[in-house]
Amino acid sequence: MTNDDWLEIGRIVSPHGLKGELRVYPSSDFPERFEEPGQRWLKPPGDNPPQAAELLWGRFVPGKGLYVVQLKGVDNRDQSEALRGYQLLVPASDRPELEEDEYHILDLIDLEVFNQLTGEAVGVVVDVIPAGNDLLKVKLQSSVQPPPTQPETPPPTRTSKKRQSKAKKQPQ
Repeated sequence: MTNDDWLEIGRIVSPHGLKGELRVYPSSDFPERFEEPGQRWLKPPGDNPPQAAELLWGRFVPGKGLYVVQLKGVDNRDQSEALRGYQLLVPASDRPELEEDEYHILDLIDLEVFNQLTGEAVGVVVDVIPAGNDLLKVKLQSSVQPPPTQPETPPPTRTSKKRQSKAKKQPQ
């Protein structure tokens, strides 16, 4: 399988406790991928291929924004420490079905971006940055300048009261 055949659902960030539990930072909006037992795949850093792993259980940690999971065969802290930095994957064919007008974030990458007012092509989506609202990183076309977000206004200037009094017109 190629890299396009896999979806990253999370990244192992650290061990949790002494019994081989793992802290996983999610990159998926589907909690069942971390909570329901079943087969997942681990991909080590670099060009190594993914390896099958069985998820035994998982739970969300409120306030931390991560999951604690247990994988079969990972029974102590040393084993879990060795997995730090690994990606947790599922096959791309396991993508959940979406409702009408919903989309997968990864489907936005490489889409062309247009100015809504003029219909002119602006650029291409190159990344999606997770934030309070996901942000699209757009590679702009060289001939197109981004539209201003606010009408241009002169920058504010500061003048002291002395300068203002000198600038007053003298009666003629």
